[in-house]
Amino acid sequence: MARKSKQKEMPATKNEAIDLPTAKDLMKQIAQKEAEKASEYMRRQSAADAEKKALMEKLSKPSGVSDAEALRRVVAIIQRAVSNGLTEVQVSRFPNSLCTDGGRAINNMEPGWENTLTGLPREMYLFWQRQLRAKGYRLRVQIVDFPKGMPGDVGMTLSWAAEQKS
Repeated sequence: MARKSKQKEMPATKNEAIDLPTAKDLMKQIAQKEAEKASEYMRRQSAADAEKKALMEKLSKPSGVSDAEALRRVVAIIQRAVSNGLTEVQVSRFPNSLCTDGGRAINNMEPGWENTLTGLPREMYLFWQRQLRAKGYRLRVQIVDFPKGMPGDVGMTLSWAAEQKS
């Protein structure tokens, strides 16, 4: 086995040339790095936009899930929440664009707000009406965030706690 010799790097002497890039070369390097960052950001933004579009496509169509399967899923969600001591659970969060009015009626708690739901949120509301309401479950639908002061996502929360009387 050959031994590598340990040599210390010696500082440059007066006679050695130091390769100092020009200011123009440095600016080119900075511009290249910025272009790479911008390109990566655009790639990620495009991927996020495509993912959001696919989700909107999925949420705007019927799920194809039978009431029996939906009920099985709801029971599992409720049992998990109850085992954690909860009396309610958010079962869905979706963009306000899945409401025909952008969530205005929900935000203002107007009668008939449920008629503004479309796609999967409407399917979930109708399922609650058919299968859960008569068993004492309540469904709270509300705007859950306000980006830039405007109504944002809508949340659906299923509750089974006893109603509080005033």
